[in-house]
Amino acid sequence: MPGCFKKTLFALASLISFVSFILIVVAMGTPKWMTGKILCKTGADLVNATDPELVKFIGEIYYGLFRGGKIRQCGLGGRHSKFTIFPHMVKKLNTGLHVMIIIFLCGAICFSLVSFGFCILNAIKVPYRAIKGPAGVCLWNFLAGGFVVLAVTSFMAAVKLHHLTERIANFRENVFRFVVLEECFEDCFWICVASATAHAVNLLLIAISGINFPKIKPKTEEVNVTAEDIMY
Repeated sequence: MPGCFKKTLFALASLISFVSFILIVVAMGTPKWMTGKILCKTGADLVNATDPELVKFIGEIYYGLFRGGKIRQCGLGGRHSKFTIFPHMVKKLNTGLHVMIIIFLCGAICFSLVSFGFCILNAIKVPYRAIKGPAGVCLWNFLAGGFVVLAVTSFMAAVKLHHLTERIANFRENVFRFVVLEECFEDCFWICVASATAHAVNLLLIAISGINFPKIKPKTEEVNVTAEDIMY
């Protein structure tokens, strides 16, 4: 049976793994990975809008991995619309990269659950196989955190290098053209970053659990036996 200290560490690690699993699931299902401001350039050019008038042509956009929405401002008031990434819009994006982001996060979900199970196993008993022990827990946490990092990095590449926001803003826009004025990573993106950080914390906890701390033994008083004590 593992000691009380190791039980506590593995119990805490299992809790962190489960929280990471919840965070990734929530992040995937929420359409707030990215927000931004978009300018209706066609409308602004038609009326030759000056700086004070550009406010009438600046709309907003937000999106996640599966859906999003935008407010089109083309001089006649805002028009709110919602959209889904699959099955049509994804064809206009970098399809392979977008699908890889989802696959990476699904892999992270699986490894988070595996890490959760193995942490509980190590909290209950000492496994007889190394892959089920602390080494295995480290492996699953490393894989889970690594997959999240890959997903986050891929999403940043899609936004910055492949102009994801601009592509989404101009999807099925035959008359007007939109340009991105401002982009901001939102809560769901940072939730994924927090999930990767959680697995890094787990690696630290497992490393600490492998340290053999010296046991503190209470001092015993030395008993001096004299000849008189033996006689009595």
